[in-house]
Amino acid sequence: MILSILLQASSIVQNTTAANQVINNNEAAFLSLSIIDLLMKGGWIMGVLGILSIITIYIFIERYITISRNSREDKNFMNMIRDNIHEGRIETAIVLCKREDTPIARLIMKGLSRIGKPLNDINAAIENVGNLEVARLEKNLASISTIASTAPMLGFLGTVIGMIIAFYDMSMAGNNIDIQLLSSGIYQAMITTVGGLIVGIMAYVMYNVLVAKIENLVFLLEARASEFMDVLNEPAIKSF
Repeated sequence: MILSILLQASSIVQNTTAANQVINNNEAAFLSLSIIDLLMKGGWIMGVLGILSIITIYIFIERYITISRNSREDKNFMNMIRDNIHEGRIETAIVLCKREDTPIARLIMKGLSRIGKPLNDINAAIENVGNLEVARLEKNLASISTIASTAPMLGFLGTVIGMIIAFYDMSMAGNNIDIQLLSSGIYQAMITTVGGLIVGIMAYVMYNVLVAKIENLVFLLEARASEFMDVLNEPAIKSF
């Protein structure tokens, strides 16, 4: 009786060990499937999505740095401009704008170069410069917007191609259909969908971040343009 119990216990231990070994082997096989391997199963569309993601990240970093640099402002800048205008030192004010070399400074410099002309002409010149500055800051933003809308469609295209491959393999296999035969097409269908959505979402978020920063800068340009026009009106107001 004792021998029988020992044999049963030994059998249970052996079965448990074998089951654990199978689980460990499955985990090792799962871990060995790296991200690179998954991406490779997506086919050529994943290569296109990879290129689009690199372009998106490059444009975002370049534009973010450029917009941030152009958004900097010396808090005493407008006070110095006001003092120079009141004292008739227009050339000094222009030199100050050239030294700053920011969209705000270029906006004010354009207005300074038009002093002596009607205020409506000065205001129109300032608005034109402002529009040019905004257009310069929005460079390549359309590319990110296009990628944000195109990447998911490319992913869905990969899904359709993957399903076509899977059904073609099924039709060619006849009665010898197995999951391994269909895996390549299904992999491509699923991976390209995920890849397209990831790139599209990333591009969409980056685009909106840049648009928000540009809108803040546009608000600042409008505020400083209005402040400059008020400065030009101050001598006329004091003369009454």
